[in-house]
Amino acid sequence: MSAESEADQTGESALPGTLPEALRAELIEFRRDLHMHPELGNQEFRTTAAIKARLEKAGLKPRVLSSGTGLVCDIGEWDGGRPMLALRGDIDALPIPDTKSECAYRSTVPDRAHACGHDVHTTVVLGAGLVLAELERLGQLPRPVRLLFQPAEEVLPGGAVEAIANGVLDGVGRFLALHCDPKVDAGRIGLRQGAITSACDRLEITLDGPGGHTARPHLTTDLVTAVARVVTDVPAIVARRVDARSGLSVTWGRVESGHAPNVIPQHAEVAGTVRCLDLDTWRQAPDLVVAAIDEVANLHRAKSEINYVRGVPPVVNDADSTELLRDAMTARRGADSVESTEQSLGGEDFSWYLEHVPGAMARLGVRHPGDRIGRDLHQGDFDVDESAITVGVELFTAAALLDATR
Repeated sequence: MSAESEADQTGESALPGTLPEALRAELIEFRRDLHMHPELGNQEFRTTAAIKARLEKAGLKPRVLSSGTGLVCDIGEWDGGRPMLALRGDIDALPIPDTKSECAYRSTVPDRAHACGHDVHTTVVLGAGLVLAELERLGQLPRPVRLLFQPAEEVLPGGAVEAIANGVLDGVGRFLALHCDPKVDAGRIGLRQGAITSACDRLEITLDGPGGHTARPHLTTDLVTAVARVVTDVPAIVARRVDARSGLSVTWGRVESGHAPNVIPQHAEVAGTVRCLDLDTWRQAPDLVVAAIDEVANLHRAKSEINYVRGVPPVVNDADSTELLRDAMTARRGADSVESTEQSLGGEDFSWYLEHVPGAMARLGVRHPGDRIGRDLHQGDFDVDESAITVGVELFTAAALLDATR
């Protein structure tokens, strides 16, 4: 059933901007090509070239960002009047192997995979751009729309920072994005007003001491015990110094120290992430976490060096932009195609744009309806129901048309 027919059945007025079958098939092939050739952040040269070539084929004039990867492309010319709507797709992959065993389009690059769905995000924004460009040619696009294909979303503090420095926000009044959600069926989206992701920072700690014999820990700094106490005590201390509703948490991903069972080492390393649900608490997090680390390290006579890497704030969806996405999805697929979603503890650099302009991110359902096994993000076997590409394109084209009337 076409999106127009579904809209008619729900009593909503049909909008132009749906996908012709030939373009639908082309976009699936485009996504599969990206999936087979994943590139890490700031290395997306092939990806950038593929997007650029397809946009230029449609008569558009994309501009590559100053880093050499990522593009900006305007559909129509902004006259300096009412600000434009912008659509963002991230283009980088992850440094993990693709473990799908029977898949014709699995990654051809060792230890690289599109395991977060950025290939889908990119394809959706490309498809929306091609459809909107045709509407512009026909005189049916009410005002210009900007496309952003952003590199390095997975690299803290995110490629959004550089994109902003490249002027992508100039003339933009609203920013929209989507993110694949393997917990939501294809054909549906998840929406949430307010924070939909969490803040995420990176934390790296080194601890040092004089070392010694395990027979005489009282004569030196028992560095392994010091590391163990940092790992266990710091998260507990931090959690007790903020409102529990802020969701501030410290979680470790790497601990290294020592080589021999009877030698107290001189050096240890700990690394992890700091995540937070609340924007105000995130702004306090570095001071809180560093103070807790120093307290524990000093108690055990260990010298500490802390590298606290600021990451991203939460993505905070504003009310009007969230309702715009709801209205757009309702127009395409009916009110029942929208569900509420919870706040994720994952980080997303789309948040940096929303520090400057209002906007919202939707959760794009990519689960095969009826599939309850689930393949989560950032896992090597991640894949999607490719019908979600059509849903995403038509969501964005409807949002562009409705935004002009608000």
